[in-house]
Amino acid sequence: MSIDILVIGLPALADDMLTRQAPDRGWTLHRPGPDGLPRPETAGRILAIAASGAVSVDARLIDTLPALKIISVHAVGYDLTDVAHARSRGVVVTHTPDVLNDDVADLALLLALGTLRRLPAMDAYVRAGRWASEGPPPLSRRAAGLRYGLLGLGRIGRAIAERLAPLAGEIAYHTRRPVADAPWRHVPDLVDLAAQVDVLVVIVPGGASTRGLVSSEVLKALGPDGVLVNVARGEVVDQDALVAALTSGALGGAGLDVFADEPNVPQALIDSDRCVLTPHVASATVQTREAMAELMIANLQAVLSDRPPISPVPD
Repeated sequence: MSIDILVIGLPALADDMLTRQAPDRGWTLHRPGPDGLPRPETAGRILAIAASGAVSVDARLIDTLPALKIISVHAVGYDLTDVAHARSRGVVVTHTPDVLNDDVADLALLLALGTLRRLPAMDAYVRAGRWASEGPPPLSRRAAGLRYGLLGLGRIGRAIAERLAPLAGEIAYHTRRPVADAPWRHVPDLVDLAAQVDVLVVIVPGGASTRGLVSSEVLKALGPDGVLVNVARGEVVDQDALVAALTSGALGGAGLDVFADEPNVPQALIDSDRCVLTPHVASATVQTREAMAELMIANLQAVLSDRPPISPVPD
């Protein structure tokens, strides 16, 4: 008997892998209609959802699927999935941690270095012919020996810190509580951390508890020579305050992979030569996206076979 799965917003590579494997696994894939819901005649048979982390899986959708057993999120972040409501219905929620740690950490380092060395501005300077017509461009800033701070020290945060260690003069971090066995200095207050570092890297989960955490006060403390790097969620940073700080010169620069209203990016950020901007691609390598898709599918197979999930979201 076929098992019915609702597929929502998966990236092309993951969608293709799931589509290829579904027949051999006895799965029938369905897509939502224009209202974001499955067709009424199939809703009662849907046992699983395979969804991108960039789409909402809310209580309304969950409640239209009475037989639902698992929501398998193709992302490490699951803030757009109503986990509490799913659990109240006995639905397992899984995600794809660990397999993307290296790629996200690599991009965080690239954004920090690219912002400090003003890489996009230097590239544009050459392409516009200004090197030949105007001579050498303005100087940038050395990355070695600076003080680096991390907002968050989970698996990805640790990978970032390890990459920064040979480069940094000091590494410190802010979390609610000190992290056991972390060799770096814990700073209990985020504003204090921002005031003590040259580069602040944001790598905390999204959601209500972290929305706007990087406030105007934090940006002011980071200062006119400071650099903000965000590879977490756009909503963690007060984007209006960020635009204002960059425009006024209250903040030195920003390397951003995520934004508050993706894929829309404020024109002020696009126009700034002190920003490095990437389109939410921290995990976007072929190898990592394949590994994420494989883990998403493995979670589906486990729960649909009445086995424990491989990577459930934490309690």
